Amino acid sequence: MRIGLSLPHYGFSLPSDAPITFEALASWAVRAEELGFDSVWVSDHFFYSLGRYRADPTPIASLEPLTSLAGLAMRTQRVRLGVLVLGSPFRHPAIVARMAATIDQASGGRLELGVGAGWFEDEFESFGYPFGSIGERFDSLQDTLAILDGLFRAPDEPLTYEGRTASVHEARLLPSPIQRPVPVWVGGKGGPRLLRLAARHGTGWNVVWRLTDDWYRTKLGHIEAACETEGRDPATFRRSVGLYSLIGEDDRAARAAFARGQSAMPGGALDAETYEGWCADTLSGTPEHALARLASLEAMGVEEVVVAPWVLPFAIHEPEQVELFAERVLGPLRAG
Repeated sequence: MRIGLSLPHYGFSLPSDAPITFEALASWAVRAEELGFDSVWVSDHFFYSLGRYRADPTPIASLEPLTSLAGLAMRTQRVRLGVLVLGSPFRHPAIVARMAATIDQASGGRLELGVGAGWFEDEFESFGYPFGSIGERFDSLQDTLAILDGLFRAPDEPLTYEGRTASVHEARLLPSPIQRPVPVWVGGKGGPRLLRLAARHGTGWNVVWRLTDDWYRTKLGHIEAACETEGRDPATFRRSVGLYSLIGEDDRAARAAFARGQSAMPGGALDAETYEGWCADTLSGTPEHALARLASLEAMGVEEVVVAPWVLPFAIHEPEQVELFAERVLGPLRAG
């Protein structure tokens, strides 16, 4: 199983009041590589808001993902570079394909491209994108996936596609990416239409940041059904998940780590949460518990877990959490 790290790239991502910078992002990508993580990941928002947690809704800074990955390609040597996930309505898929091909070349074939429909209405309105209905945003996702699929699989051949939200006519992807195709992860909660689109055009499916094993098992049947509908062998459908993670050397330390995260959570959003409930659907607890959870997910076909080592996504407030995870979870996992 591969293990990735979600990188800090928001104004809330680090334990200080300093503005988020590319240098801070890059330093953590380099450290993740040194510690043995297999991949590093960013996400895609014009800005973030803690209003969803009933906290201050003021817009929070965010680095742009594709240009960030291009920069990280120059700073790293081995880790794969991913985004979870691009909002499909924000960029024409032909532009995404061209940027992806360049990043893939610059990184020596290390790009992982996630795509989703988008959900944060405030950023759509602020930057002049129509939010529309869920169905309309899924139309955009469908067109994006279809065009990316066509261009990535046969970049030298002309592609014509007429969609509701995006079209191309005799388009070629030149120069082409190193990977054929570039992996495309379809991100979302795994409803029927999303899984059908993933089975039709994607490498696989990604879901984040809290989920139980029982919930995920129910999705396995949905994946089978989607693949059957699209005429795809389910064995070729790849699976990854992202999970929050707070660990401690022993049960007492793990409970203390959770208590710190709980008290720091904006808007008191975790005030009613229990340690046991948090551990049930995240990658938290003792290292032994985390390793058992990873083994369970691997048995269900999950090939990669992206670790978010705090109570917010793409945040590292306790660097020792990353170091401890690398030593006590990643190390034993690699040792077999």
